[in-house]
Amino acid sequence: MVSWHSRALMTTETAGRANIVDFVETSNFVQHYWLHLLGLATVCLQLVAGGHALLNKRDPRSAIGWVGLIWLTPLVGATLYFLLGINRIRRRARSLRGPMARGQRRSKSPTSTVDRLFKATSGHGAHLDPLVRLVGEVTGQPLVIGNRVTPLEHGSRAYPEMLAAIRDAQKSIVLATYIFNNDITGREFAAALGQAVERGVEVRVLVDAIGARYSLPTIFSLLPKLKVRSARFLPTYVPVFAPYFNLRNHRKILVVDGHVGFTGGMNIRRCGKQGEESDDELNDLHFKLEGPIASHLAQVFADDWEFATGESLDGESWFPMIEPVGEALARGIVDGPDENRGKLRLSILGAISCAESRIRILTPYFLPDQALITALGVARMRGVEVDIILPAQNNLALVQWACTAQLWQVLEHGCRVWYSAPPFDHTKLMIVDDCWTLLGSGNWDQRSLRLNFEFNVECYDAALATQLEQLAAKKLATARQVTLTEVDSRALPVRLRDGIARLFSPYL
Repeated sequence: MVSWHSRALMTTETAGRANIVDFVETSNFVQHYWLHLLGLATVCLQLVAGGHALLNKRDPRSAIGWVGLIWLTPLVGATLYFLLGINRIRRRARSLRGPMARGQRRSKSPTSTVDRLFKATSGHGAHLDPLVRLVGEVTGQPLVIGNRVTPLEHGSRAYPEMLAAIRDAQKSIVLATYIFNNDITGREFAAALGQAVERGVEVRVLVDAIGARYSLPTIFSLLPKLKVRSARFLPTYVPVFAPYFNLRNHRKILVVDGHVGFTGGMNIRRCGKQGEESDDELNDLHFKLEGPIASHLAQVFADDWEFATGESLDGESWFPMIEPVGEALARGIVDGPDENRGKLRLSILGAISCAESRIRILTPYFLPDQALITALGVARMRGVEVDIILPAQNNLALVQWACTAQLWQVLEHGCRVWYSAPPFDHTKLMIVDDCWTLLGSGNWDQRSLRLNFEFNVECYDAALATQLEQLAAKKLATARQVTLTEVDSRALPVRLRDGIARLFSPYL
């Protein structure tokens, strides 16, 4: 008689032999049909990749190119698409931001209606009514009345104005910047901020994590000692000199007591001061904004600060009632990879399409996409004068090469391109028909229009536009015009070099 223990042992041995047989049979099946399985997996991968490209690529040429690569180079094409073809920038930015709703803090000052535009521009801006509506629809922000906008050329004028505002602060100071160097200028700002803290002023400073490391030791070695509350935007361990990394906070914002703001192209660094001897000396332009528009700057900072630190800024200290102080109509344009659509790009396209007589563009980096290039060409063919003022010598060689490679596309339609005299010009400005101005941190490249967090301001003010036209004319007086013949006559090795650099323009 067989015991229960023996029966259990026999059952276990039988099951083990069955498992071994199953494993061997499975191995034999895989060995005989592995090519078929690999082919099936490759087809499934290509179907997924091709379907994703068809559903998500807006440009048909891009979709055709990726679908062709995916199916003509099995496995390799699909792998390349998943590595390089999917735009993860916007998705990552949105996931980092989370469910935060931007711009919940609204100005407590009256906003404009379209007919107020006529009064503010002395009748010059009637044809820009569609632009007023477009930017309002794109941004969701009101166009606010009663502002005064003052251009500040070079650090020699901008920095003293900013420091004076900080020293006069009574309640609050917020400062966001891409670069905040620990040099003579940075330490002067840090000292003024520290003194404000001692007076009982609420101070918050936000610096991009990459921009903060343009000087070592960083300014964060000093700010905590002065009891200045500060934070880094998206801390990262990438190398110090990394001008091409994504998701950077490129905004330049200073708001004092909620009603005086500064924005434009200037970082906080010694090279911004004209007259000092420095290898990095440059021309730049900043703006002082007084009136209700200051609340738009404060809103942007409050959102970025809450994202970086979790602290919510609200109340009268940060968002007071602001009385009108001037005649300019203005509106903040917040843009970044976390936004649903390219607000800055759409605003620029709208301004180009509404222009009737003249467009002036000043930018250090000119790498627009095909839609912007086409819009400029169409404007010129409509009879609009288009002048694009670029630095003769760029501080980023790859950008200058890529820019040169595509200049022919605007030159062939009659747009005029000028190289401004040294030193390097970091000015960011657009003027349309002597009555509309776009100012702020954004450049005419994909980094600003797609990859970075930017802040710009549109202004309807004929007096301001005229003043800035004079500034542009002063630059043109010493600038050299670039011709299509000059661009086409570059040596073949140079043209090849520039053409290769242009391939990387979406990431420069």
